[in-house]
Amino acid sequence: MRSRDGVKMDRRDVLRTLGGAGAAATAAGALSTPAKADSETDNEKRKARYKETDHVKAYYRVNRYPS
Repeated sequence: MRSRDGVKMDRRDVLRTLGGAGAAATAAGALSTPAKADSETDNEKRKARYKETDHVKAYYRVNRYPS
């Protein structure tokens, strides 16, 4: 593969360059947003989250989970 200026680039070199650029963009995005340490209130932390609804029961039945 040849680039516009005539320098021969190997396929692996292209992939390394793209991978490095993607990693740098990911790191920059992660560093730019501040992390929220405590977004839930105490009441939200204590509430029950798991509910055994009809579709959950159907999943258990189809996959033969013991009752």
